[in-house]
Amino acid sequence: MIIQIVNIIAGLVLAAGIMHSIPGIGKDIARLARWLGRFQTIIGIIAIIVGIWYFGDSTLQGMVAIVAGLVLALGILPSIPGIGKDIARLARWLGRFQTIIGIIAIIVGIWGLL
Repeated sequence: MIIQIVNIIAGLVLAAGIMHSIPGIGKDIARLARWLGRFQTIIGIIAIIVGIWYFGDSTLQGMVAIVAGLVLALGILPSIPGIGKDIARLARWLGRFQTIIGIIAIIVGIWGLL
């Protein structure tokens, strides 16, 4: 249940730019996503850790959490000794698909809760 919630939160932050277009509740969700965006790096680190932790139990949930976490934690990835610059380059490339990754993370997270 933790990984699903992490995926939903990470997805909200990644897809914050389009949340306002949801009929009825879009403005409230967009406000929540913007507030969560202040903790983007922390959410990214948590998503990576939880994604690795749950990767064996729920591969899809874990993979989505890791990808979302990489995009969210892009600012600190270069400081990882040895492989940080390569991971940051991957995260920058994934960042071009930020909204799509966010929507996928939300859907996969909700699907996992059902």
